[in-house]
Amino acid sequence: MNLHSSVKKKTVDSKSPYAISSFADLVYEQLLDKYVNQYKELVILCIGSDRSTGDALGPLVGYKLEPIISLYKDTYVLGTLEEPVHAKNLKEKIDYIYKNFSNPFVIAIDASLGRVDRIGYLNIKDGPLSPGLGVNKILPKIGNISITGIVNVGGVMEYVVLQNTRLSLVMKMAEIISKSIHISLLKIIKSEEGKDIS
Repeated sequence: MNLHSSVKKKTVDSKSPYAISSFADLVYEQLLDKYVNQYKELVILCIGSDRSTGDALGPLVGYKLEPIISLYKDTYVLGTLEEPVHAKNLKEKIDYIYKNFSNPFVIAIDASLGRVDRIGYLNIKDGPLSPGLGVNKILPKIGNISITGIVNVGGVMEYVVLQNTRLSLVMKMAEIISKSIHISLLKIIKSEEGKDIS
């Protein structure tokens, strides 16, 4: 769980009818700028717990990506509903990533809390996220780029707020993030093959 901050980031409202195409464009821009031709392996690290509705965004994204990620060479997903990456095993998973992959590019994904008027917004930014800040935990920063979804309001009784987050909102946001990553990776493959991607 990440606390939404004022760090400059690009955002998309999940309620927009164009949310998937808009967010896919943002993910593609980041991957094209930072990942392509600079890194060999891509690790999508989906952080969160399946035991809390609000904190399940990461594991749901991992669950949705897991069946299709084998289509992409040197691309891996960690953190699913079956095997979540959460506060208790995050450091161990980060160590695993850097021991088992050679200079990987990491996309870190987590739920966040924010202002009431920003609930439902998806954010992507250059640089790592700080998991646990939303619930006052200090955990290792991770990610070359980070994606967060504001699932509920922050500032008071965070654990209760997370437990009382609408599953429909979290599912919708997970769908947008997973489809956006899928579309972005397809575009990268097509561009590398020299095909028209317009």
